Amino acid sequence: MMVCMWSAWRRGSVFAARLAKRDWPCSFSAGLSVRYRDFSTKTAPNIPGMEYQDAICTLNTLQTNASALEQVRRERCLPQLQLQAMRGFLERAGLTVEELDHLNIIHVTGTKGKGSTCAFTEQMLRSYGFRTGFYSSPHLVQVRERIRINGQPIGKELFTKYFWQVYGRLDETKDAHGGMMPAYFRFLTILAFHVFLQEKVDLAVIEVGIGGAYDCTNIIRRPWVCGVSSLGIDHTQILGDTIEKIAWQKGGIFKPGVPAFTVKQPEDAMVMLRSRAKEMRSPLRVCPDLEEYQTDCGSLVLGLAGQHQRSNASLALQLSHTWLQKRCLPAETSFPSTSDENTEVLQGAVFTPSPIMVKGLADTEWAGRNQTLRHGAVTYFLDGAHTMRSMKACVHWFRETASQHERNSSGAVARVLLFNATGERDSAAMLKLLVPCQFDFAVFCPNITEAMASCNADQQNFNVSVENMLTRCLDNERSWHLHNSQVSNKGSQLLIEDSLPKKTTTTDTLVFPCILSALQWITQGRDPVLTDPVLPVKPSINAKAAPLCDASEIHILIAGSLHLVGGALKHLDAANYK
Repeated sequence: MMVCMWSAWRRGSVFAARLAKRDWPCSFSAGLSVRYRDFSTKTAPNIPGMEYQDAICTLNTLQTNASALEQVRRERCLPQLQLQAMRGFLERAGLTVEELDHLNIIHVTGTKGKGSTCAFTEQMLRSYGFRTGFYSSPHLVQVRERIRINGQPIGKELFTKYFWQVYGRLDETKDAHGGMMPAYFRFLTILAFHVFLQEKVDLAVIEVGIGGAYDCTNIIRRPWVCGVSSLGIDHTQILGDTIEKIAWQKGGIFKPGVPAFTVKQPEDAMVMLRSRAKEMRSPLRVCPDLEEYQTDCGSLVLGLAGQHQRSNASLALQLSHTWLQKRCLPAETSFPSTSDENTEVLQGAVFTPSPIMVKGLADTEWAGRNQTLRHGAVTYFLDGAHTMRSMKACVHWFRETASQHERNSSGAVARVLLFNATGERDSAAMLKLLVPCQFDFAVFCPNITEAMASCNADQQNFNVSVENMLTRCLDNERSWHLHNSQVSNKGSQLLIEDSLPKKTTTTDTLVFPCILSALQWITQGRDPVLTDPVLPVKPSINAKAAPLCDASEIHILIAGSLHLVGGALKHLDAANYK
């Protein structure tokens, strides 16, 4: 069943009219118009009275303000300007690159797995008793998740306090710099450095945003160790369209004399990383397979599911081991550099992980990645896979894990896919990988948490219009039909009354205007956690849900976008995101 959501949009629906009346861009991407506190970056904030939501909504203005957009346009042509601009913003915020040297940084890049690698690394070193800082992106539900102290997102009070300290300094100096303010990610990076320095962490694990060479995190001069997780094709408009170009960017985080580690890579990528290591005079080593580590307790157990996490865990072991060596060895001890004559990449040392490391790997949690949540008769399988390589890993994990659950089921199980993809990703190719999972329904929705909610400022993205998001959902549905050869010409009909209309062509696909409405329809009231008022649905549409009502259990794979997964977790695991 295919659902047309934007025919009414173009006719000037109530939904579109509400959007047109917005006073403030804070709520636009949430699919509704909410009058929020008037605030403009043209006026310096009254910092003492500002609260957390004021900080978040002010932060969101950095997604779309004119100076930020001008930065993006200029730096696409001259990417080297990014680090130059970052240094200027850092100084305006009252920080220096020299101060960052004291954070004892572990710097990690990669296409897939860099976040999981950082999570493993942070957990192990925290288990040793060190006070850790951890900067990652994107966030799933609340922006505070990006900046963690001792494994926990910083509290709202702490975020608010440090936000206004940094924002105030930048705002006070913008007139002397042509009105320039840092863009969203750049600001959060500066904020993270400020928080870690103020909170006096023993180390900071820093995940690269995009690429490496020109990423704003690469303002770091002297990390203690660098890591490269699995490389693949992603963000091609920024990083290049070949694995060699992407590897060149990733290898840009290597620093002279600083040890670096990489998981096993495709040959072309490995050649480029070797070249970059030689250029930067950084000793580069390839991580051993996880099975090669000797332990006294048998095979290592990982807290993160999925076969692909094994290479991430090995990289984390090498990063943690190297950091601990530097921490414990005399100050004059140095690591060997890669000489001009020796262009071979060495193998990382196989060592016996300590009991603390073993426990750290087993205790690691990283929400939204190969995560399983069971709510009564409904089981959710959540994975933010959004590249071809990660989707292949996701499919392997889901088929294996769901099958195990189904074997323990007392009756028939209905399988449902909830999918969305954003940006330049090839969603049609990813959907093709998902076809063999034999879903009973394929459901599509934009990354809008709920259509009738108050402002969810933490999860707003002003860089794409609601209309474009909805059109993308329809494109995804068409791709699914093409892959399944089930195209039909049934007429359009409204799925949810008094909301955005949608059109369906087969009984196995639906498109909903928001994540909550999709979850409510899929679960058919069988998830005790979903207690929000149910949006009205036509009886003819509810009738199509008979397989979901009759099934003993419902298994739902949510994939294609970390933002989609985050929006789902806001409803499914609300207790952890207060």
